Amino acid sequence: MMLTRRHLLRGTGALALAAGLLPPALARAAPPRAAPLNDQQRADVAAVESYLNGIRTLSSRFQQYSANGGTATGQLYLSRPGKMRFEYDPPVPVLLVADGRNIYYYDKELQQVSDIRVNDTPAGFLLRDTIKLTGDVTVTAFDHHPGAIRVTVVQTEEPGQGSVTMVLEDRPIQLRQWTVVDAQQKQTTLVLDSPHYGAPLSPSLFYWTDPRPSPETK
Repeated sequence: MMLTRRHLLRGTGALALAAGLLPPALARAAPPRAAPLNDQQRADVAAVESYLNGIRTLSSRFQQYSANGGTATGQLYLSRPGKMRFEYDPPVPVLLVADGRNIYYYDKELQQVSDIRVNDTPAGFLLRDTIKLTGDVTVTAFDHHPGAIRVTVVQTEEPGQGSVTMVLEDRPIQLRQWTVVDAQQKQTTLVLDSPHYGAPLSPSLFYWTDPRPSPETK
């Protein structure tokens, strides 16, 4: 069962990089409750933050899963700050491109384009030039078991936009997957498959030009 376009749009967002177009208005949620962390956990969070800041580029195959059983695969490219590209494999007719300011969602089959600001997505903080897991981002859950670290974060001022839970290997630290829960509590997980970090990426991957034919050429 493939993901519907609606779930794809909500699930990937900005670095799954990608969580979806928000409704026109959201009721302001209560301030998030920060996870109580001991000294070792705070050190672990700081190590994750340092690791994330070391990722300037990423390319990877990915597998995407929605809570309703939908699946999709494709290729992900990320270049910080602000740039990302999701190319979905057929039969999913979807392309997402973040050009540093906006995320553009293109449905090739319907010839429709939508866009949203990178900062208006739960995972947008992962595309910042400097990633901080404090201040305008709040860590609401943290777990470190042998082999894996799980960190859940929300935007401090807009927790109603949703949450992102990152799963990382711990020795050495390496990002393996993330799960986005959007404003409607829809959950989407993206798993990286053989990721490559630090390799040069062509700037053209992140240029956005409307691919739809002009009215004159139809």
